[in-house]
Formats: sequence, structure tokens, C-alpha cells
Amino acid sequence: MRANHHRFVAFAYVVREGSFSHAANRLGVTQSAVTQHVAKLEEQVGSQLLLRRRDGVELTRTGQELYNLADRLVTLDTAISERLEGFAAMERGHIKVIANAPLPALRAISQFRQIYPEVEIDFALYAWTTAVRLLRERRADVGLITDPPKSDDWERVPIQQVRYVAYLLPSSPLADRRVLTFKDLKNETLILPETGSLTERVVREAQEKHGATFQHTLKMTTFPLMCEAVLQGAGIAIFLANSGLISRGLVEVPVAELSETHETAVVAPKDRSRLRLVKAFIEVASSSDFR
Repeated sequence: MRANHHRFVAFAYVVREGSFSHAANRLGVTQSAVTQHVAKLEEQVGSQLLLRRRDGVELTRTGQELYNLADRLVTLDTAISERLEGFAAMERGHIKVIANAPLPALRAISQFRQIYPEVEIDFALYAWTTAVRLLRERRADVGLITDPPKSDDWERVPIQQVRYVAYLLPSSPLADRRVLTFKDLKNETLILPETGSLTERVVREAQEKHGATFQHTLKMTTFPLMCEAVLQGAGIAIFLANSGLISRGLVEVPVAELSETHETAVVAPKDRSRLRLVKAFIEVASSSDFR
């Protein structure tokens, strides 16, 4: 039996958009139509492809394998449409951007919006592990990722070199130091991103290397929340330098044991990176000034 094109497209959009209703909106059809297409595809495959969760959908193992093919089909469809429509396709469209550090992504999005104001942009901030997984699973068009793993399937353009610093209140006794050490921070409450983040992994590896321990740590989900915690006097945050304007009013001090620089790159699946909107976003991001 031949594969039904519409079923693959509906399935791919449900995964990319995270729900049947959002997929229907993007495709300009009814939710019932999308549901029927996916149900018929599952019947044809003979296996469940999606698990319906309260917060969205989750791929089964079979679903992930099929989605990789379905998404490539959607990408090829888009490439053909762009070729047929010409550059008029650049005036509209939709792009999904993810990142593990806010400032580079938001600056790139801001500059991209100035050039392509009619393009719809979905942006989400994730822990490093989640952001990398979503890119591997082709759940986003493009990502701005710190130290992205090497992959032959990805287009990767470096945009920034940065190191980790401690974020402190100006009134902190440590704020006037030129550099801090783990010994200086031993008895402080350290605020770190959640487990699975690049920061959490880098700090843990540095602790093991230098035999350091910290008495108190707090885990936060996002960098803005970490900065707010510092402003409220909850402790000292460890994160990449110059990560967001939310840190204004805080002092950034380098940490001796975290002296290694880390590369932030704009990353996209290779086939998607050739799509005009994605290519344009990569060009904007790589030409932005992140100093």
C-alpha cells in the first residue's frame, strides 16, 4: 500500500506543533481532519505513533522513526514551494527557534523580525540536554546552542565564545574581586540551572576535577529566574557571561576553575538549513554582534 502524503504531513505537524489543534491551525484544516489522518496512518503502520499527554503529545519509538521520514517530507515540500513561489515566500511563513541561553537567541530574533516582520516565530528556552534532544528529533527548525555536539546531520555556524561567571549583588563582599575560586564560593549558596543543563554539568565536572564541594545549592529552571533569585538575596548564580539584560544591576566575576571558553553556535538540520527562512535566520544570527 502506498503512503498517503496527507497523513504524513498531518502527523509531522502534530509533532512539530505539539498538539492536534495547533497542527490544524498551521495547516488550515479542521482538528477532526488532522485526527483522522493520524489515526489512519497509525492503522496503516499497525502501531501507535503518538501518546496523548495532558501537556501535548509524545512520540513512541515507532513514531520517532516515522517522524524522521515525515518531517523530511515536509521539509522537501517546503523547499519545492519556495522554488515555485520565489522570494515572495520570504515575506511570510513560520519558524521555530530554540536555545539554551537567552541573549544570543533573543538578539537574533529581534534583528530577524526587523527584516521579516510578517514571519511568525515560535521561541522557547530549554536546558541544554532538552534543546539538543529536540534538535536531534527535528522538533525545531533552528537552535542557538552552547557547545552543541558534532553531528554530520547538522549545519553549525559559530557565533560567540563565552565563559562562565558568578553573578553577584553589588553589595556582596565578593563583588569587588577580579576573579573568584571555588574556595571563595564554598560556603555560599550557589544558584545553578536545573539538572540536564550544560552549566550544571560543567560545574559538576569542575568540582570533581578540583575536589571541591559546595555547602548549599539551589536549582532554577531559567536564567531570568536565577537572576531574580540573586536580586532577592538568595545566593550567587553561576551561568554564562553576558547572557541577558535581566542581569543588569548584578556584577559578573570570572571563576578560576571555570576558565574554559564555550562556543555558542546556530544549528539546524542540514536539509532545513537550505530552506530560505531558516537560511536567512542563520545568516542574521551569525552576523549579529554579541559582544
